[in-house]
Amino acid sequence: MKTIAAFGEIMLRLSPPGSERLFQTPALSARFGGGEANVAVSLAILGHRVRYVSICPANEIGDAAVAALQAWGVETDHILRRGKRLGVYFAERGSNQRAGKVIYDRGHSGLAEAAAGDVHWDAALAGIDWFHTTGITPALSEGAAELTAQAIRTAREKGIMVSLDLNFRSKLWNYGRTAPEVMAEIMPYVDLAVGNEEDCQKSLGMEIDADVESGSLPAAAYEKLTAALLDRYPNLRLAAITLRESRSADCNVWSAVLRSRKGFYRGPRYDITDIVDRIGSGDAFAAGLIHGLDALGDEEQALAFAVAASCLKHTLPGDFNLFTEREVLALMAGEKSGRIKR
Repeated sequence: MKTIAAFGEIMLRLSPPGSERLFQTPALSARFGGGEANVAVSLAILGHRVRYVSICPANEIGDAAVAALQAWGVETDHILRRGKRLGVYFAERGSNQRAGKVIYDRGHSGLAEAAAGDVHWDAALAGIDWFHTTGITPALSEGAAELTAQAIRTAREKGIMVSLDLNFRSKLWNYGRTAPEVMAEIMPYVDLAVGNEEDCQKSLGMEIDADVESGSLPAAAYEKLTAALLDRYPNLRLAAITLRESRSADCNVWSAVLRSRKGFYRGPRYDITDIVDRIGSGDAFAAGLIHGLDALGDEEQALAFAVAASCLKHTLPGDFNLFTEREVLALMAGEKSGRIKR
């Protein structure tokens, strides 16, 4: 299987118990996560050799973050131990008609204060077959955006497959440049783009004839959107769009589509009720798609694997998707009753 490098910021996630509001009671659970770290962990569990590239403070909190990655088999030798602090985010779980909420506390983190040249990319990408990052990192600061662009250009020069999860985060783009401005410099070097309809609209500045806040789009709109993506970016080999119909915070319908230069594919649909935690489900999809494209050798099956893997993530608390290939394949094969296996 392919050796993969992921670049981004691992963060400390703080959440209240169950469905409580933040500080409703004086207790917060602490876990580590973050878009690129979630992909790295999932791919390691799926059997890949995975290298994580980041900047993390040289203190006890940074040590715990690195150990959380190592616990799942992710290589951490290319995490620079420097910077003042680890990024933090507070996550409040939604319930029924109450939406979930995320509050970021990422200012002055090691990666937010990074600059182009801080990472020696020739060394960090040595022996790597696939490079993955997201649109979250370039949203942190001008320096982080430059470092991301440098990484992607270097990977392309080395003939490494590049995947990018667009991941638009409105609360992070506040240093003077817009997402479409920055992404215009990055997208020409990307082979696989992943996102949802809002990401395409707000990260890439694409016009979409639908309300992205409605929770659903007609299937034909997704077929048109993926075709527009490949037309706009001739370098793209594949474009995947996740489809989430949000009936409530606890009940979603989940699916995705994939377009390659070969054809257009629609993934299976899962009715997900009583959601445990949806944070990280998009990352689980990205990791599942990367793995499926590598291990299954069929684009339609890779899409089905990615949708199933990310469906399972909704059943787990925390950011990381901890399911093996065998468990994902079992769901694909129809094992979805939830019966106890003895």
